[in-house]
Amino acid sequence: MRAAVFFERDGVLARSAINGGTAKRLEEFQVLEDASAPLRQLKDAGFFLFATTNQPGVTSGLPSRRELDLMHAVLVRRLGLHEVLVCPHPLEDACPCRKPSPELLREAARRHGVDLDHSFVVSDRWVDAEMAEAAGATSVLIRSKHNGNGHHDCVVSDLQSAVEKILEIARDVGTLRAMSAQKR
Repeated sequence: MRAAVFFERDGVLARSAINGGTAKRLEEFQVLEDASAPLRQLKDAGFFLFATTNQPGVTSGLPSRRELDLMHAVLVRRLGLHEVLVCPHPLEDACPCRKPSPELLREAARRHGVDLDHSFVVSDRWVDAEMAEAAGATSVLIRSKHNGNGHHDCVVSDLQSAVEKILEIARDVGTLRAMSAQKR
């Protein structure tokens, strides 16, 4: 069994150095270095790690696809992610990969053999909790003003608490045991 944890990129794993908005250039993109140790705990337990993000600015060139790819290469390298999953489409395109649609998760499941029923989505935004529910994954929301009042499985105070909750649930339902047996 391959289980994964999908993280919202902005606000959970990275942020912009400019006014808290979305980074338009690599120089503005800041990886949240305190995310490294908690993510390592999940990777050591056997989880695949992904970031997810809606980046509609790519359509208009802000950031350019090249610049976005550079940001994501830094994120993958520093945090040990398997991949960053991106929807580059604006809201008005009504594309199937834009969160809260579960298509980014389903694509990762197809390409990497991930079992979404044993996977988790960590975010500070309601759209990611909705995406998790639609894909059959467990949502872990980090408390913020963006949580909304919709679906959520767990609400925690910070990233470390999210990781602890994931490991607790995975132990209780046997996910960790199954992943450990697969390693042997």
